[in-house]
Amino acid sequence: MKQTNYEGKLQQPIGSGFNAQSTAADVIKGIDLTGKTAIVTGGNTGIGLETVKTLAQAGATVIVLARDIEKARKNLMGISNIELESLDLADPNSIKTFTEKFLISKRPLHLLINNAGIMWVPLRKDHRGFESQLAVNYLAHFELTTRLWPALKNANGARVVHVSSGGHQFSDFNFDDPNFVNRDYETLAGYGQSKTAVNLFSMELDSRAKEFNVRSYALCPGSVGETELSREAPLDLFQKLGYVDAEGNLLPEVKASLKTIPQGAATTVWCATSSMLNDLGGVYCEHVDVAAINSDNSFAGGIKPYSLSEESAKQLWKLSEEMTGLAFNVK
Repeated sequence: MKQTNYEGKLQQPIGSGFNAQSTAADVIKGIDLTGKTAIVTGGNTGIGLETVKTLAQAGATVIVLARDIEKARKNLMGISNIELESLDLADPNSIKTFTEKFLISKRPLHLLINNAGIMWVPLRKDHRGFESQLAVNYLAHFELTTRLWPALKNANGARVVHVSSGGHQFSDFNFDDPNFVNRDYETLAGYGQSKTAVNLFSMELDSRAKEFNVRSYALCPGSVGETELSREAPLDLFQKLGYVDAEGNLLPEVKASLKTIPQGAATTVWCATSSMLNDLGGVYCEHVDVAAINSDNSFAGGIKPYSLSEESAKQLWKLSEEMTGLAFNVK
């Protein structure tokens, strides 16, 4: 049996030949995806849009899932090999409707890119009482992956790529109170918890799915400018974090540290397509390589050990089934 990444056994750079400045176009060179089907959530803006363009130009048929169809249609204009479908990650019925439609088509699914997410939002709960960042960033993608499992298995060689974040370092997963019922809400703690959940799920999914030739990866795209992720962030929060000046302008040193959107999409594309990962899964990647473990108290990159815990990964899988009401039987 292939080794798992529990406790970070496989979590070390492999010398990809790329770096933080590499772009999605650099990564896809020489790769032909003709005949492959991909699904990308949030593929109409930011790094999701760049991912869609890159996969489609390499020959894949890319199904873009978006909440705002008209906006998506405008942003995707002129791109070949794409299909556009409505999906609201905050609505389980929307996920069910789309996945049932896709499964009826009997198409295999070679690439599932769980890209969409929210950040910097105030405390909101969905109709089930779930905190919104946990619901959208993680639970919705758990449900989407669960429902699409038959198509992933039928591809006879599929990858599930989860866009996580270095923001997972803000918080471990709080199994006692994941929805902030009995603790004060902090938006970055909620975001961090949701991304830690993504990492744990990705690792556990790979452990269970690899025997069916389905591999799973989580990744940090890096700090990327020009995305819509901060659209709800209050100015004073960015000021407290030292990102902007009194007028709300990005500080020069902060601006210089940001990746472009093509650079931000590079690790997603690498995880989805690189032959270097054919026999390696369940790892967390950044800067177009497998990331190192960050065991200290810094926020200097890498992945925290709590995101690699076998016990937490299995506990989260069970909790996710309970919260969504879906049994994810990988068989």
